[in-house]
Amino acid sequence: MAAQEEKNKSSEITIVHVSDLHIGSQYFIPSLIDRAIEEINEIDPLVIVATGDLTDEGFKQEYKTAKVFFDALKCKNIIVTLGNHDSRNVGYLHFEDLFGPRDSSSVFDSIVIACMDSSEPDLDSGRIGRERYGWLEEKLSGEKKPKIFALHHHLIPVPGTGRERNTIYDAGDLLEVIVKIGVDVVLCGHKHVPYVWHFENLVMVNAGTLSSLRLRGFNKPCYNVLKIKDNQMSIYQKYPFSGEELVAEITLGEKKLYKSFRSEKK
Repeated sequence: MAAQEEKNKSSEITIVHVSDLHIGSQYFIPSLIDRAIEEINEIDPLVIVATGDLTDEGFKQEYKTAKVFFDALKCKNIIVTLGNHDSRNVGYLHFEDLFGPRDSSSVFDSIVIACMDSSEPDLDSGRIGRERYGWLEEKLSGEKKPKIFALHHHLIPVPGTGRERNTIYDAGDLLEVIVKIGVDVVLCGHKHVPYVWHFENLVMVNAGTLSSLRLRGFNKPCYNVLKIKDNQMSIYQKYPFSGEELVAEITLGEKKLYKSFRSEKK
């Protein structure tokens, strides 16, 4: 990890963001996984972040196949969280056995990443919950480097996904927390529709599905590549077998003074 980190310190930081593999689904296409492995290994990112739905039903064999995919990636820094499909059939137990804790944080010389499980067993909806905000604040508060928060469910609606009913239940409170602690980028998945929101100093990056043909409209299977140099971030959508597209160029701004309307008693 040290050699990889040293290489990135003098140049740009590259983060690959994959989501919604849905291994085991009738719509799953193995060749897309194989191609993505080749492309990501060639990209040679500092870190790979996977925002859930690795499996379709949370079964052990699906998880084992997902583990084979991640083991084929040369990147040593792989951060994975659960999706709603992964938590089906008590699948979160297989996740913990093969991938480790459901909530995790990683600190590098150049960035810090916190990842949390937003899934609820056998439900499509999700939550983080007030009882867990303290953990997130502990991991990210005080860090001066760019802060990235990853979860499966999105925090605000994604265009082109129909009637909205799957933002996490406590989205408003969680947004308040991540703004207060100065998160720069939120990575999520779930809807299979890639999109980028930029509000004030917070960038929310939704990933499409990497390897499923369960698609909306003219979307194609894809994953995200984020490149950060100094305070400039470029976001690319990369399509297995089909090249890439620059979708956003954003300046990561300085944090503003934040005061919660609930922070003091009147």
